[in-house]
Amino acid sequence: MKHQAEWLADKSKLKLCEKGRRTGITFAEALDDALTAATRRQDGGDNVFYIGDTKDKGREFIGYVAHFAKVVAEELAEIEEFLFLDQRSDGSTNQIAAFRVQFASGFRIEALSSRPENIRGLQGIVVIDEAAFHKDVRGVLDAVNALLIWGGKIRIISTHNGVLSPFNELIREVESTGKPPYSIHHIPFSEAIENGLFKRVCLIKGEEWSQEAQDTWESDIRSAYGSRTAAMRQELDAIPAEAEGAALTRVQIEACMADGIPIIRWACDDDFKNLPDEERKIRARAFCDARLKPLLKKLNKRRQHVFGEDFARSGDKTVILPMEVGIDLVRRACFVLELHNVPFDQQRDILYFVVDRLPHMCGGALDKTGNGAYLAEKAAQRYGASVIEVHLSTAWYSAEMPPYIEAFTDRTVLLPRHEDILRDHQALSYVNGIIKVPDDHRTKGSDGLERHGDSAPAGALAYYASRQNLPEYGYQASEDDTQNSMFDMSGYYGCGLDGRRLW
Repeated sequence: MKHQAEWLADKSKLKLCEKGRRTGITFAEALDDALTAATRRQDGGDNVFYIGDTKDKGREFIGYVAHFAKVVAEELAEIEEFLFLDQRSDGSTNQIAAFRVQFASGFRIEALSSRPENIRGLQGIVVIDEAAFHKDVRGVLDAVNALLIWGGKIRIISTHNGVLSPFNELIREVESTGKPPYSIHHIPFSEAIENGLFKRVCLIKGEEWSQEAQDTWESDIRSAYGSRTAAMRQELDAIPAEAEGAALTRVQIEACMADGIPIIRWACDDDFKNLPDEERKIRARAFCDARLKPLLKKLNKRRQHVFGEDFARSGDKTVILPMEVGIDLVRRACFVLELHNVPFDQQRDILYFVVDRLPHMCGGALDKTGNGAYLAEKAAQRYGASVIEVHLSTAWYSAEMPPYIEAFTDRTVLLPRHEDILRDHQALSYVNGIIKVPDDHRTKGSDGLERHGDSAPAGALAYYASRQNLPEYGYQASEDDTQNSMFDMSGYYGCGLDGRRLW
């Protein structure tokens, strides 16, 4: 196809392709590399080292090379699997499985892993495939640059992985400064179709091509992404997805909201903390009995339940968000409990009141950042392995917020239909490539109190807890429910799944 021919005709030492999925550039590169490795040194032959983001990609590429070696270079090339000696930067070594095709010219094509150390000291042509998805893209690029000293060449091929990926940063650097001097090829899916991609598909499948069939084929592929238009444009149109700004749209959030899910609030004045201990306990218990107990009694005793808790003491709100995991695997908020300016002890008592009464409680996650460490530790001591203490770090946000965001696309989470909940989740933004509520984000809630995206981290924590493989516990209060466990542990016991008393 035209874009493949243009890629092969470009003999630049530094060559880069930002492409849509399955546009045939890696296939074309395998042809070029097979011809190069089959050529004598005096005629421009050289070794080729292919670095994919996965081992399977390397095996697939070497399969292309072996095919072209037979039908184009007319060599009976065989694929070898061998152990490559990985020399690491700390001086240690390790043997790694790799693939290789040897040519009569004396040159070879090897498919190696994506570790940067693997390619330091090698000489020849390096092909970095799906560069944007390597674990250490910048390290790979730094390692291959030394190849240029002895006449080597670099080919970088990839779909995009966000605007902040090192791959996209390299493209922007080249386009703005011309350094390093890469030749850039931009090949979106639509251009590949225009150049005959679907015609090739029809040829392989033995079907007749028509414009109508082509339009339907492209439409089906694009519609498979659903509402994830940013992902579709990134994977097909070679347009990197935005990695700054709102993580969720209003439409996405509202589609995952339902009427009838209560929001319960309790705010204490500053004098409350100075009341006698017994008085504070009585008032907290009265609140729980009046506002929470009726809701907890209505929960489906046949469904599993989890909870998330985002802690605050005075400025922001503590949010406790229990979720029911339905048979359709949708995580439905049972209610949202917001506590403002409530003392530590009463927050602990109220959390116990809620969690003790969750039917089939199978997991919870609590923010242990800062002052939240006290309540998270107490909950972990009380409920054991079913509760996870979470430090809301960059690593946690990076790993666990994307699945929560994806839940809104898949509609596998359901929240109260309320303006405050909506605005909390609209606050979730990409900050330096990770999804979180920005530190300086503040809004006024419908109750006039300041919010910092309060329900969004709690929802994310509950969703995170629901995805863990945790032991399940049942909790049973005493027959006389006036003797609640937050006042008297003698009337409380926990049961394992086999019904045995734990304490």
